Formats: sequence, structure tokens, C-alpha cells
Amino acid sequence: MPKIRVYELAKKLDYNSKDLVEILKNELDIDVKSHMSTLEQDTVEAIEDLLAPSKNKEEKAKKSEKSKKQEKSKKKKAAPKSEQQNKKEEPVEKEEEKQSIGEINLTPSELTLDKIAKKLSVDQNDIIKKAFMEGKMLRPGQELSPTETEEIGLLYETVINFVEEEKKEEELDNELVDYWNKVYEEQKDSLKTRPPVVTVMGHVDHGKTTLLDNIRNTKVAEGEEGGITQSIGAYQLEYNDKKITFIDTPGHEAFTEMRARGAQATDIVVLIIAADDGVMPQTIEAYNHAKDAKVPVIVAINKIDKPNANVELTKQQMVAKLNLIPEDWGGDTITVPISAISKEGIDELLEMISLVSEMEEIKCKPNGQARAVIIESKLDKFLGPVATVIVKDGILKTGDYFIAGSTYGKVRRMIDDQGRTIKKALPSTPVQVLGFNEVADTHSILYVTNSLNQAREISGKKKEKEDLANQNINKKHVKLEDFMKMMEGNQKKVLNIILKAGTFGEIEALKNSINKLQNPDIDIDIVHAGIGTVTTSDIMLASASDAVVMGFRVKVDNKAKKDAEKEGIQIKRYDIIFQLIDELKKALQGMLELEEKEENTGSGKIKEVFKIKKVGNVAGVIVEDGYVERDGGVRIYRNGSLLQDVKIESLKHYKDEVKRIEAPQEGGIKFENFDDFNAGDELEFYKNIQFERQIEFDNSKDR
Repeated sequence: MPKIRVYELAKKLDYNSKDLVEILKNELDIDVKSHMSTLEQDTVEAIEDLLAPSKNKEEKAKKSEKSKKQEKSKKKKAAPKSEQQNKKEEPVEKEEEKQSIGEINLTPSELTLDKIAKKLSVDQNDIIKKAFMEGKMLRPGQELSPTETEEIGLLYETVINFVEEEKKEEELDNELVDYWNKVYEEQKDSLKTRPPVVTVMGHVDHGKTTLLDNIRNTKVAEGEEGGITQSIGAYQLEYNDKKITFIDTPGHEAFTEMRARGAQATDIVVLIIAADDGVMPQTIEAYNHAKDAKVPVIVAINKIDKPNANVELTKQQMVAKLNLIPEDWGGDTITVPISAISKEGIDELLEMISLVSEMEEIKCKPNGQARAVIIESKLDKFLGPVATVIVKDGILKTGDYFIAGSTYGKVRRMIDDQGRTIKKALPSTPVQVLGFNEVADTHSILYVTNSLNQAREISGKKKEKEDLANQNINKKHVKLEDFMKMMEGNQKKVLNIILKAGTFGEIEALKNSINKLQNPDIDIDIVHAGIGTVTTSDIMLASASDAVVMGFRVKVDNKAKKDAEKEGIQIKRYDIIFQLIDELKKALQGMLELEEKEENTGSGKIKEVFKIKKVGNVAGVIVEDGYVERDGGVRIYRNGSLLQDVKIESLKHYKDEVKRIEAPQEGGIKFENFDDFNAGDELEFYKNIQFERQIEFDNSKDR
């Protein structure tokens, strides 16, 4: 007999999938694990007999109750105020009002006990007492699941509605921001579902590119000689008469940058894990970026056709390292075994993407002026400034005037993912737009305006704000030394940390030591812990989560340093674990009195090792960038890992003892008490500057 999935039955009965699962498990005692569970036909028929009439009765009861209230309201208006009977009925009306069920709206960020208590206008201790009487233990400020939140609502006869987080977009112009806020608030009934925008992420060489290429070739370009144009960085396909948009392999740092700038381009993430390799450092990093962006994750276990593939072991690693429990293990993470090369499982993966999209109810304003997310921009020597955008709302048309951050322009031409010129782009459509006055800031939001003058005026204001923000950018993010100062007032006391170390053992030791510093007043959250060099990806994640980057015996690459300076992110490096923990303790206690700033002066490489009697080994080096000073320090790296952090005993340019050598010159360096270096080792030159902290007092409390 044919079987049916729970979500298909839910659609047939007009139920929410999650609600139906709860009803089947709790009320009908049917063993189902999730909305993907299958049911026998005779079981389905029995469920339909039980639930369909019940729902009809509920609807009739609601209609009957509504009509009674309307009739009572009409009588009340018709009756003269002077009648004695009306006076007697008034207390009854008030009593009914008191007994009526309340209703509140909660966003995902408000699912904590203190915020729920505030919404219910009760003390959270009162909720804790009531829950205790029901046999449940709660603590102040505890994070709650939607189910737990609904149970609290029942204690106070209040219906809890879960609503989407209000979009915190950059303030471009009050008129535009207010307009889009009103669209989603006042035009809920006219919003329509749009195709999902999907990003595929994962560790290097786990098959991300192969999967995307095969999906593209089989689902988009069937029958088209030569395939499609891939230059715009995104494409759209149709599966079972439904469209899906894929962003073509963005880096993790780009993905987080979208989040950091308030432009959420992705609706769903497909996390690739190779069945022959398991969960790797970049897999963890990719998942942390997706989790931070608060988007649903589908896991695709790739390379199942390889002889050494082990799907069950990969699932164990998912649970242990990512805390993702597959659906077939009783969890809620959709997991699809695939082979990107043989194309096995690709159809099921696309089906799951469609299902998640349907459950998430990704909606948009289908008509009117458009807004779109810029995912890529460049200066083309033939076309001028161009940008790839994905339309999120409305219809983008040729001739529209627009702003995007501090840039503006007019849509002169649009090119779709197959290289064709089109005149309009619907929601979720990726297109390349020509007509910008200058190269747009990647991942900013494009808004269509009423006129060119309006676009110029708004972009001008935005540019002024950006210039002002750039002057004060170092005040933007938290610093370890000023943590307690910045956490005063109404801000929640949370210290976010990006932790990087050379080995897994070091990471585990650091995490255990840091977790011991947790206390009721301050929450320390290790947003991401990874192995290896501090990279741009770490800086972008720190920017998105307002975190401090802490590196233990690892290198910071040059681009990451520049990005950290630009974003105002603090990078702290340590070679001894006790220094890291001690400084963290002082920061939490507000005891740091001096700030030591490390200034990177340059980088170089050891070209040759000279062994000199009675002197020792001398490194023949080339300064590739910046300079090296006699009074500075040097970190020596081999294959990206820290070998030694040393002081300079002697610095020579040819035969002369010098205080400084600048790039691109060569010289000789005698390191203090260290001879174990080789040709090819990388050098990082730095110097330390100590200065008193300039504390900016917060006078807001005095006002």
C-alpha cells in the first residue's frame, strides 16, 4: 500500500506540519519522529476521520462565537443608555473582558524568560514559581524553546504568536525604511511566497563546486549547447515547477559580511560534508557562519559512492562536533546522502530544499518598487560599474532609479544568468545590473526610488554618515580592556570571543579554562573556535557578532590585520595560556590599567642560514614588506605554525650594524637565544607600545 509523509498529510488537512506531529505523538499516541516520517494508508484514513471533523467543529464553534459577539455588540449599541437593564449588564461585560484570553507577539530574540515576563507584564519570579508547581525548573533569563514559551503562555491564559525579527537595516532614509516596515506590517495578507535563495558551504574539496556544477548543468542548461553564462555569480533553476536560486560559491567571509551589513541574502544553507573525510575545521567554521546568520541548515553528506565512505560515522561527528542531530536519529536536521559526481541523491536534496522553503514561508512584496541585495560588484573596463543583485521584494525594471549605500544610479540594462538582456526581474531573480555611478559596496541593499534627485539626495546623506563612521570606527566594537566599561548601563553583559589555536588539544584546553570563568553576571560566548591562522573570515565573523579575536600560538595573516583595523576589531595574541586566562580575568573584573598595543611593522623570509663560529647561527633574510627594527620582536613561522617568538640580538645590513632595515632590502639577523631555524621560515616583525588607556566616561546615567 502507498505511504504518505506527515507533511503531505498536514497540507491535505490544512494543518501546520509541526502542530500535526505534536498531535500525532501526544494525543493519538502514534510514533512519529518528524514531519518527514511516513504513515501507512489505513493509519492516514483513521487520522483523517479523527481530525477533519474536529477541525470543522472548531471552525464552526469559532464562527458561532464570533456571530454571538457581533449580535451582542449590536444590541448594546441599540439599547438606550438610560435603561436600568443596561447598567446591570455592564459589570457582566467587564467580567467577560477579564476572562478573555490575551495575545502577545514574540520574536526569536525575545524567547528568554525575562523578556517573556516583561511582555506578559508579570515578574519572572512569578513564572518560575508557577512552573515549579507544574514540575518544571526555570532560571532567570533562561532561553526557552517555542514549545516551552507556549506552555508559559497557557499558565497566564495568553496566546503566544511567533513573529519574524524586525529587519535592522542601515538607516538610509526614514521614508524608505518606514515604507518597508509598513509593507511587512500592514500588507501581510498581500505578501506572496518567493523562491528560496540557497548557499552551499563546506570544507575545501568536499565537493561543493562539483555539486553546484552538476545541479546547474542538469537542471538549468539541459538542451542548451554550451551551458550558461556563469559570470554573474548566481543562477536560478526549476524543480517540480518551483524555482530555486543558488548563490554561486561565495566565501565564508562574504557570507558573514552579508549578515554583518544587515543584508541577509541567503534563506537556506546546504552544508556539505564528505563521507570519506567527516567534519573538518572549515566545516565547523561554515556551520558557525550559518548559525550566526540564523538560517535553516540542510546537511548533504557527499561522496557516498567512494569505497571508504562512512555515512554513519559522519553523522556521529555531526552530533559530536556540530550538535546537529539527523532526522533519522530522532533530531530535526534534514540530512541527505548524495554523490555529486554520480548525481545520486541530488533530486532528493532539491526536494528537501523545496520542503524547507515551504515550511519557512519565505515571503515578499510581489509588486511595486523593488529592493535587492548586492552580492557582487566590480568595475568592468567595457561596461563600467556593474553589480550582481538578487531581488528580494517588488519588480526591478529597466529605467528604475535606485540607491545602494552611498552609490546611486539608473538601471540601464539587466543581464540574467543565461547572458540574456531582460527588462524586469521578479523576486529571488539574480541579475547583473548596469547603471551605477560608481562601484557599489558589496552586500549593501539596493532600493528603487521615485526619482534621480531623490536617489542623489539619499546617497549623499549616506556618504556623509559613512565618512563620519569611518572616523570613529575604532569605537564601534568591544575591546577586551574596556569590556566592563562598555557593558555598563542596560547592555547585556556578554563577551563574545573568536578563538584560534594551533591544535585541537590547545583549543580544548583553552575552552575548558575559559568556561571555568563563567559566572552569573557575565556570559562568555565562544562564537567560533578553530585551528590555524587568523583569517579575514574570522574578522568578518567577529564584526557580525561583535567579538574579540584571541589567537594562541598562531599567525594573523596580513589581510586579516588590515580588515581588523578597518572594522575596528581587536586581535589579541598569546603564547602562554596563563597570560590569556589572566588577562581575560582582569578584563572581566575591570582591572586592566595599561593597554599594550602591538604594532606590526613588516614581514619577511629566511633565505639562508649562516653558521659562524663563536657567534652561532645567523639568518640571512629578505624584508618583503614594511620594516624590521633592532629593538623589535620577531615571530618565526614554519608551514603557518608558530615556531618561536624571539627578540633581535643583532641586526646588520651587509657588514654594518643598523637600527632598521626596510623592504625590499636584505640583511642578517642574530636571534636572541634561538638558533633552530631553517631557510624558508617566514618572519613577522613587530614592536610593542605601552600607553595609558583613555577612558571615555558614559554620562548617560547622569541625565
